[in-house]
Amino acid sequence: MTGKVWKFGDNIDTDIIIAARYLNTSDENELAKHIMEDADPKFSSKIAKGDIIVAGENFGCGSSREHAPLALKAAGIGAVVAKSYARIFYRNSFNTGLLILEISQTDELNEGDELKIDVDNGTIINLSTQKEYKFNPIPPFMQELLKSGGLIEYAKAKAK
Repeated sequence: MTGKVWKFGDNIDTDIIIAARYLNTSDENELAKHIMEDADPKFSSKIAKGDIIVAGENFGCGSSREHAPLALKAAGIGAVVAKSYARIFYRNSFNTGLLILEISQTDELNEGDELKIDVDNGTIINLSTQKEYKFNPIPPFMQELLKSGGLIEYAKAKAK
């Protein structure tokens, strides 16, 4: 997967990812129109399918709503790369099929950089600088969740 970097800082909470005023719907397409709106009102119109959010520490803190990773995925975000994640956001991301990766060097990645993510080899290559970063391998079961599109789709496939 290859995508353009959109950079955010530390402690990006679920209210920034998708504001509470939009939680009266579970329509993924509607939610996708409003991601990161309070940080950048035009964000959803700037991104392209496969783009990558890069952030600092504690991404997805705040409430435990599944709407946050669901909205990011529906908007076409290919992955989130951060130094760390709130635990419930981490779990909700895999349950909804959103790829999230942890690396400590997110400060070295700049908005507009082009990243290539190779999940199988555990690498992120910054195509803008040719620098390579390693991330901890994703456990096989979690990879199955991602490939299935999330926990519900995984369970449906297993039930057949």
